[in-house]
Amino acid sequence: MYRQHNWHCWRCRFWGTHYPITECRYCGREMPTGELGSCRLCMEQARMRQEPGRAIDLAAATRFGHQLFLANFTGQPRRAQRLPPPARAAVQTPVSWRQEALFQLTPDPELVRQRSLLADGPLVLYCKSIVTDHARRHGWSKRQTDQVIRSLRLLHVLQATPRSPVRASEVVRVRYYDGTINSTLEVLDAAGLLIEDRESRIERYFNTKTTDLPEPMKQQLQVWLDVMIAGRKTAPRRLPRLPQTAAIKIAALAPIVRGWAEQGITSLAEITPEHVRAALPASGSQRILAEQALRSVLSVLKAQKLIFTNPTRGMKVTIANKNVPMPMQTELIRSALDSPKPAVALAVALVAFHALSRKQLRSLRLTDIIDGRLLLGGRSIPLAAPVRVRLDAWLEHRQRTWPATLNPYLLITRKTAPRLTPPGVNFPWSQVPFTSKALREDRILQEIHASG
Repeated sequence: MYRQHNWHCWRCRFWGTHYPITECRYCGREMPTGELGSCRLCMEQARMRQEPGRAIDLAAATRFGHQLFLANFTGQPRRAQRLPPPARAAVQTPVSWRQEALFQLTPDPELVRQRSLLADGPLVLYCKSIVTDHARRHGWSKRQTDQVIRSLRLLHVLQATPRSPVRASEVVRVRYYDGTINSTLEVLDAAGLLIEDRESRIERYFNTKTTDLPEPMKQQLQVWLDVMIAGRKTAPRRLPRLPQTAAIKIAALAPIVRGWAEQGITSLAEITPEHVRAALPASGSQRILAEQALRSVLSVLKAQKLIFTNPTRGMKVTIANKNVPMPMQTELIRSALDSPKPAVALAVALVAFHALSRKQLRSLRLTDIIDGRLLLGGRSIPLAAPVRVRLDAWLEHRQRTWPATLNPYLLITRKTAPRLTPPGVNFPWSQVPFTSKALREDRILQEIHASG
């Protein structure tokens, strides 16, 4: 402020040259008043007290006086923040009926896209606020959010029964119209409108291998698969197994049960020890896997009282050949440790220096590493210096690539960054010429040689 400007600041000079001097409606002073009939001091007070998303209230803001401020320090007028999205209306009540299609016809993709551009239907209107909230909590980009809303519009067009729950198999069809699947499934699940009717990968594999079997035999194998995957909490109790374990046993079982079906056997209750001995391969790993698979199936069926006796009971177990573990090539490990991909370098370093299993590495969270120590299974493991270097490089890459991600896991990918799930079982081992198991065994072998 200068004397030549009558000790007025820049904004007061602007008000004095653009507005007439009249009595302010709110403070009663003779000052330049704006279009709302207030002086600049009352206007600044109202802007300071303005609620987000609301118009300024001059009368309420100046009721208890004014907050003075230094000249030329107010800066640009403060813009009111936007109101948060309105609360979702009452939960949508799904209809209790469903209109099934009389004929399965493939809709015209172009026509579906055109209809999806029309006014939003009930499904989209109900899920919009859920999409916004989900996107904010999981750090979705605007592009991903728009893709989910577009997929919901496509679902509304393809849905035969409006206001009915959405089947997951219907969401999968959206891919043919350039829609997104996983994120849409998450939103529908959060809205309580999703019906999961998709076959899992192990179920599809099982159906492929048992298509030509007699129905009684297929039903018995289905009971075994259900117990393998889900376990059993009542006597006889059984822990659930991994789908990969079930897939290995199915692969070993398939040629045996097909051979029995070709012989006219329709149920596993007809199997005798002679059938088992004749069906087993002569030797090798195939015999061991087939024997283990048959023992698993027949013991479960006996426990479920679906067969009278277990033909494998009392049979001699085939002993697997013991192989001497061989060390890996050092050049391969060193090349992977120096990989330009931070995720690969970190994963290889954690396994090579600390012998983590694939499951442990996949389940590591950011909170499991504190002050250079790895908290794993109740143990506190000091991280080796090479691991720390690669950890810093990965965390920097992670923050730079996905700054808004809320995924709690240490290793994330492009697909898991906007979600809260761990990475895939093959990440990042599909990018190196060896498996995590082989690297871990090499690490343990080196430890044995070093410790004597």
